[in-house]
Amino acid sequence: MTVSIKRIYDEPASGDGYRVLVDRLWPRGVSKERAQLDLWLKDIAPSSELRNWFGHRVENFAEFSARYREELAGNPAVSQLRDLVGAYTSVTLLYAAHDPKTNHARVLRDFINDQ
Repeated sequence: MTVSIKRIYDEPASGDGYRVLVDRLWPRGVSKERAQLDLWLKDIAPSSELRNWFGHRVENFAEFSARYREELAGNPAVSQLRDLVGAYTSVTLLYAAHDPKTNHARVLRDFINDQ
């Protein structure tokens, strides 16, 4: 089992496996055909309040990560994602954020891998 992350704006690849969009909002400029999604799991994304507080500011990332992990601990969508990870050899979590190092998909991937 492999869980990876990738920007939704990057080209789909055969190695992506099962492709899951993990953003609450649909990414701008991406058609459903181009996205080639298997699932849009918007309920696993950070709450709107947390997302707005974070604002993609690097200095807030450590606190954001801790708060998002707390949200994930009580989120029923996590079990759905765990089931997918168990059922597929490769699962790619897709996100729209610009920064590949400070985004919620990275926190989510690490949270799933830590379990």
